[in-house]
Amino acid sequence: MLEGMLSGLELALSWPTPGYLMLGVFLGIWIGAVPGLGGAVGLALMLPFTFGMDPVPAFALLLGMYAVTSTSDSIASIMLGIPGTVASQATILDGYPLAKKGQAARAFGATYTVSAFGGVLGAVLLAVSLPIILPVIFAFGVPEFFMLAVLGLTMVGVLSGRSLLKGLTVALLGLLLTTVGYADATGVPRFYFGVNYLLDGVPIIPIVLGLFGIPELMELAVQNTSISRVARSEDPTTGLLQGVKDAFHHRWLVLRCAFLGTYIGMLPGLGAAIVDWIAYGHAVQSSKDKTQFGQGDIRGVIAPETANNAHKAGALIPTVAFGIPGSIGTAILLSALVLKGLRPGPDMLTVNLPLTFSMVWAIVIANLVAAGLLMLLSRHIHKIAFLPGHLIVPGVMVVLLMGTWVATNSMGDWWTCLVFGVLGYWMKQGGWARPPLILALVLGGLMENNFQLTTQIYGNYAWLYNRPVVVLIEILIIITFVFAIKSALKPQGDQSSEAGEGATRNALISTPLAVGLFVMFSIGYFVTLGFQGAATAQFPHIILLTALPLSFWILVKDGRAAWASITSGGGMRRAWNVAADKANLKPSLVFIGFILATIGIAYLAGQLVALPLFVAGYLVIWGNYKWTTVAIYSSAALLIVWGFYGQLMRLLFHPSILFG
Repeated sequence: MLEGMLSGLELALSWPTPGYLMLGVFLGIWIGAVPGLGGAVGLALMLPFTFGMDPVPAFALLLGMYAVTSTSDSIASIMLGIPGTVASQATILDGYPLAKKGQAARAFGATYTVSAFGGVLGAVLLAVSLPIILPVIFAFGVPEFFMLAVLGLTMVGVLSGRSLLKGLTVALLGLLLTTVGYADATGVPRFYFGVNYLLDGVPIIPIVLGLFGIPELMELAVQNTSISRVARSEDPTTGLLQGVKDAFHHRWLVLRCAFLGTYIGMLPGLGAAIVDWIAYGHAVQSSKDKTQFGQGDIRGVIAPETANNAHKAGALIPTVAFGIPGSIGTAILLSALVLKGLRPGPDMLTVNLPLTFSMVWAIVIANLVAAGLLMLLSRHIHKIAFLPGHLIVPGVMVVLLMGTWVATNSMGDWWTCLVFGVLGYWMKQGGWARPPLILALVLGGLMENNFQLTTQIYGNYAWLYNRPVVVLIEILIIITFVFAIKSALKPQGDQSSEAGEGATRNALISTPLAVGLFVMFSIGYFVTLGFQGAATAQFPHIILLTALPLSFWILVKDGRAAWASITSGGGMRRAWNVAADKANLKPSLVFIGFILATIGIAYLAGQLVALPLFVAGYLVIWGNYKWTTVAIYSSAALLIVWGFYGQLMRLLFHPSILFG
């Protein structure tokens, strides 16, 4: 084992491998920082360039890029509250509030320190665990994967803000969304209502970017403020060093999350989309003082960033040892392995062990180099937090819409992003936590498929108590659920504070959402009665029969609170005006109008016209900027859309009515 490790290091350091590795790192930093792209897109773009290369340099290039996207994706999560990739969704919960407090440099310091630690520790744990990995992975079947998905969903308790019931209801909405389109078990389409775009399901990228991105941009536009709500007072070097100190101060949390990331990464199918949520939930549940989570607690940044970087090393094992990719990214790596004439299997852990270790070393070196480079760049990146919001909004909106377009190259992606952007803003203003929806959306398909396979193979109930790993996971689920209930019932800090996810109190805004969900769940239940086959309707039935009483109870509670607001506020009209002003509804509708106009112009004249016009119109009408600024900014937007997305990524734009 030691000989294989040293031989792998020698391969990784033999020229030209380091050169390709550095090129991959630079590309990965850029790709990870742009919302909507991520490691899988980068791998797909770079794979053709490796056809004529030797295996070691080729994998150094691919892994150098792939490994660091989990580090650079924190830039958008911390600075904008928009997940750079699915692996950084949990980072926004405390990373963006830290930026609002003017502590973006501190968040970056902690992020890049633990990212380096996570990558290195993940590789070390992987090397130490190789002798025992095979029997552990073979112990996992579909029942264990189903229970792991349930364990992930119990994290809803720590992501629900002040209302566990609302968090559960939102999670059920996310699970229901995963049933849209063709059912994997039967091939029967569900909940698509004649819209062909929905037949393949709702893509997650437009939902994530809309749910988290648009509400934050609306807030910046409406309030005419910078990202930081406080004046710039801290030296960036001091902030970065404080973040590094935070990482060392919470070293045991870093170590535990590295374990979580590595070993969850070894389990095919879970992927990076769940590991950061589990790490975040662990950080909350293992903390004595939970009052600052969601309001800018540095531990809420440290935990997910450690885990999602450690995950990359762990995910390598099922890919090379079994030929079982756990995500789209590792599936592309698997295809690269086959293209190089290498057979995934036990040979990769015996005969080709040096090559496997060269991949592990590539991940280690890439994480260390990327952390150092981003630490230097952060001295300048954090300044974005103090720029006027009107300068940030149009540029980020262009990147967000084009990042959404990457999903399926369909205008349906833009409509999905807008719908969930409006929903996300309403949820934020009404006190409904958004993270449970994303977590359920990630886990829903995995849960349904594994549940149906489990019941078909192992029967209805026996697998719940006769499989040791399942029983162990059930114990963890019970412990997690108990902690979630205790946390929800226990008064936490200043209850008048409305900071943090799901903490806002505005009953007149929350009640219409409760009504809408109850009506939607009711309609959904009657629709399922017409589904063909028990397997098609089974999972949606379970979701809806659980969601209906929960949403009705929330409706009753919110209705009472809304009535109290009306009676104490001097009537319906006056109370509604107060609630609408608090939620900034009128200017928010104007911002939505800008997006609708952009979509309309895209249909008429194409995206190359619509997006620069959105930038120009926003800067002139909303920002009152001079024409010189408008011309430069709009030209830059056109260059990015045409050059990066059109020429480099070769995306197909929507055919316009006027120009085709």
